[in-house]
Amino acid sequence: AVLVADPADPASRRVAYQAKGAVSVADVSPDKSRLLLERNLSNRETRLALLDLASGQVSELPWTGEPARYEVSRFVPGRDAILTVTDYRSDLRRLVEIDLGSGKRTPVSPTLDWDVEDYDMTADGRLLAYAVNQDGYSRVRIIDRSTGAELASPGLPGGVLSGFEFSPDGSKLALSMTTARSAGDVWTWDLATSRLTPWTSSELGPIDPASLSEPKLIRFNSFDGLSVPAFVYRPAGIAPDARTPVVIDIHGGPESQTRPIFNPIAQQIANAVGATVILPNVRGSDGYGKRYLNHDNGPKSKDSVKDIGALLDWIAAQPNLDNDRVAVYGQSYGGYMSLASMAHYSDRLVGAVERYGISDFITFLTNTESYRRDNRRAEYGDERDPEMRAVFQRINPLANVSKIRKPMLVMQGANDPRVPQSESEQVVAGIRANGVESWYVLYADEGHGFLKKHNNDLRREVETVFLKRLFEGK
Repeated sequence: AVLVADPADPASRRVAYQAKGAVSVADVSPDKSRLLLERNLSNRETRLALLDLASGQVSELPWTGEPARYEVSRFVPGRDAILTVTDYRSDLRRLVEIDLGSGKRTPVSPTLDWDVEDYDMTADGRLLAYAVNQDGYSRVRIIDRSTGAELASPGLPGGVLSGFEFSPDGSKLALSMTTARSAGDVWTWDLATSRLTPWTSSELGPIDPASLSEPKLIRFNSFDGLSVPAFVYRPAGIAPDARTPVVIDIHGGPESQTRPIFNPIAQQIANAVGATVILPNVRGSDGYGKRYLNHDNGPKSKDSVKDIGALLDWIAAQPNLDNDRVAVYGQSYGGYMSLASMAHYSDRLVGAVERYGISDFITFLTNTESYRRDNRRAEYGDERDPEMRAVFQRINPLANVSKIRKPMLVMQGANDPRVPQSESEQVVAGIRANGVESWYVLYADEGHGFLKKHNNDLRREVETVFLKRLFEGK
């Protein structure tokens, strides 16, 4: 339901629209007469609509009928138009202005080799700042829409923007960003003087930022020649030629992206376990265009597992990495990738950690909460289709559990609505039935992802003990 209210009069709250499915409010028109609504059909398709607050009538914008993503959609001051970030008929996400009457599209950002991820504009709509996701790092560009000129932009540290906004008078741009060594800081960029001023210094408690690892971006070629990016965290202070064990940490989603943010898990493993942590953005990851994102859909999901095989080849060629002590790690879809990697490459791995991973796509799609089912079928495939069901039966980790021959640590939240507890318990039972060691930790008060400090403290302790035992050969 979409509710509206005058903040000065809480009693004015009313239901303006009762939607079918998941609908969010993207923006309120400058005259407060209309709402711009956003409905996500899948992670690849968005529909936009206008809600007239006086009449309660909703009209879907017809030009969003062709499948595409629309993100950060906002009304343009002074014009009957919106700005939006979209991949409509494009491999990459671009910033586009769309006339609400005619549907005419006018590109705002120049042709780029990377996705636009966010933007902000001054109150009069004259100045526009937008962020580009350049191989995982955020880069800011500023343009004057009245002249088309590009203005000087701040040189930011290597990290990821978490937000930015113009000052009310449009003279400054505030930016918040996280980096590998800072949990989140704020700067202001003065457009007249081109001066970047820091306003905060991240509170890391007793942790010396110099003791944290700074990731290095690398690329390796997969089995079919596809270039796959990854971030490499070496233990801080270690000699460049020192040989270390390796943990491959595979993100979830799968339409997500590992980026150089403040990453406690990678830092903990690198500096408490003494392992080099590699976080690959295998095919199917966001941030590299629509073709790359769709490279693992449906029956092609096995190809993203082959990317891990190619990464193992890359590791074997590095003199400072111990090819005989490599483990995989992942959560959610990354948990599936951890299980699948163990089923395919047990002879090249010493073990794995997986949290609330998918062990069988058929049982997962049957048992996940109904609000997620169609969204996930759009990504993984429809288990009701006989051909796709046959693919699942062939590639499911549970169907290949006899090939997992090295120890695994599995962790699960008992209240997980996305990946049910049964997904973890059935694969643990299968591994143990083969006589293979499998640690299983069930968190009674967690859902999908562990959010409570006491549980995360325990998780880190268990992971550290397990990984150290793997690398010590115990």
